[in-house]
Amino acid sequence: MRLPPLTLVLGGASSGKSVFAERMVHQSGLAKVYIATAEMLDGEMSEKIVAHKDRRMGQGWRTIEAPHDTANALMQIESGEVVLLDCVTFWLTNLMIDDGDWQEELEHLIDVLIQMRAPVVLVSNDVSGGITPANTLARTFQRVQGAVNQSLATECDLVVYIRAGLPQVLKGQPDLDPVDDPW
Repeated sequence: MRLPPLTLVLGGASSGKSVFAERMVHQSGLAKVYIATAEMLDGEMSEKIVAHKDRRMGQGWRTIEAPHDTANALMQIESGEVVLLDCVTFWLTNLMIDDGDWQEELEHLIDVLIQMRAPVVLVSNDVSGGITPANTLARTFQRVQGAVNQSLATECDLVVYIRAGLPQVLKGQPDLDPVDDPW
């Protein structure tokens, strides 16, 4: 599978978006780099991170832990590699917890993404479905995550939405090899 320069894989929590994105990256045939943005802040998150690592074990992934300086981690990527950034939602969460300027950081991230010499697959949560949250912080996060996803989708060549493990192409055309079709 030949990946476009920028791909965004969206979906709700536990939709299968990370597994799908990993499969896309694996089938590209390029050297795989996983940029991890989650932090082990509690037991449940630790278990989730370990499960993600176990799923990639023995498959030739190089992992870069970059929960805060994700753009700098991307700048370390070489041509001939492919990047899976998992996930934008944790990157944004970390930024908001640190009271960072999300708009400035997003602009910087997009500038770096546009200049990449290697394909990048971004994973992000779609938090637009369901009810409006009852508290200000959750509503703010929902609004900002939606704005981040819209900005990234504008720049990406391929945008895929995952629901129940099934992909729906929202933008672009995947360049599929019929033998290695991840769809």
